[in-house]
Amino acid sequence: MGTRTSSAVHSPHLIFPPQTTAFPITRHSFSLRAKVVCFQGRLVESGMDGSSSLKPVSATLLVSEKEEAKAVLTLFLKQRGLSNAAAARTISKSDLFLQHLVLRLHVLHKTWYMTGRELTTMEIREALNPYLEALHCQHGDAFIDMILHFPDPPPEVKSSLQILTPELDPDQEKLPGLVIDSMRPKAMARVSESVPVEDLPPHVIYLIELGLDLEKIRVIIRKFPPFSYYNLERKVKPFVKFLLELGVLESDIPRVLCRTPQLCGISLSKNLIPTMKYLEELGVDKQKWSKMILRYPAMFCFSRRKINSIVMFLTEMGLSKETIGKSLTRYPNILGSSVEDKMWPAVKYFRSIGVNVTVIGQRFPQTLTLSVEGNLKPMTEFFLEMGYSIEEIVMMMERFGSIYTCSLSKNVKPKWEFFLSMGYPRSELVKFPQYFGCSLEGRIKPRYSLMKACGLRWSLSHLLTVSDISLEKTVIAKM
Repeated sequence: MGTRTSSAVHSPHLIFPPQTTAFPITRHSFSLRAKVVCFQGRLVESGMDGSSSLKPVSATLLVSEKEEAKAVLTLFLKQRGLSNAAAARTISKSDLFLQHLVLRLHVLHKTWYMTGRELTTMEIREALNPYLEALHCQHGDAFIDMILHFPDPPPEVKSSLQILTPELDPDQEKLPGLVIDSMRPKAMARVSESVPVEDLPPHVIYLIELGLDLEKIRVIIRKFPPFSYYNLERKVKPFVKFLLELGVLESDIPRVLCRTPQLCGISLSKNLIPTMKYLEELGVDKQKWSKMILRYPAMFCFSRRKINSIVMFLTEMGLSKETIGKSLTRYPNILGSSVEDKMWPAVKYFRSIGVNVTVIGQRFPQTLTLSVEGNLKPMTEFFLEMGYSIEEIVMMMERFGSIYTCSLSKNVKPKWEFFLSMGYPRSELVKFPQYFGCSLEGRIKPRYSLMKACGLRWSLSHLLTVSDISLEKTVIAKM
């Protein structure tokens, strides 16, 4: 069969370099006896004109990604019935396959690596799990042998084995869809309209009884095909029980599953519960888990390294441990943000216009997850065009940072147009920018009409913050 490292791969270090160097990953071929499959792996090209100038990839990053790939593969093997010991033995002998998985990440997300962006644990799982599912579907009982002998065919099935590795277009940005598309027909067939209800997979019947509409289940499977194969007793029921014990209402469970179906495939004892306890150590209110899960169930998909990067960032912003705990409880979605791509650029932008970022981090941390070009700059420029000075905009921001989370076209502009008809001086919005957080149809317009009908003239803040009881008493007194 020949030496695997020489006939199958030009050099193992071309895939996974020594830890002491940073190495540009270039084009490689994985040669199988049955078929030669070429990965067009100019993974981190920095040339914008199609040239082949390459950007080095940190060896430390590759080592980290290999460990992440190892964790994904280990969990996948255990989910297919392997014991801890058997999975560990397989992993210990699958170094070339793990290197191949790391290379695959760089092929699939080439454009991200070009900009220096690192993948989160959740993104690595989402990239590798469908691929492993596709390989498992094709090779069946030979799946383990395929891993152990990669990139050569297992001896007992040399003549017929072909690794399912499509030739990838290095310029295509949505490559994970290639693998998902290959899985989708078979997964969807299990829940098609032609299948009688009683013949649906057990976990699908269980979820229907729980209140999840079959059409929504089909949407989940169309988006995430592995969900079609989840085991009822070992995966779905334990996860549902876990949610119920945390205080999630049974009627809200379909909502959680629709948003993050992959949570059913994550180990409770090894992933979800440890992550939950770790967040509690960081100050998250354990009494608020049900609300946090409904807001952002994907928070359980992140590694400690990812969570720590957010915590360290908030600490550098001057937030105390107590404040960080409260921020994570109120806005768990900040755990899914990228410190490098979103949060640091937002901080730099706010500092450039004179905003106290510590105040923003303490009171409105979700604002730091917004895009500078897509959200922050357009909002600032709008108010500048409306005649406000940068100092006034900063005051508005520090009083109501959530204004930047509002839609400019659907929220701010319509409310601005109505504000102009109310006859208030523009300085009222500097004093009370919370105006933009009130409902235009449900609160602003009705209260303004009532105030006008009573011949009153209140400040904008009093108009919109006075209680309904006080407002009613005032109206009665005027009648």
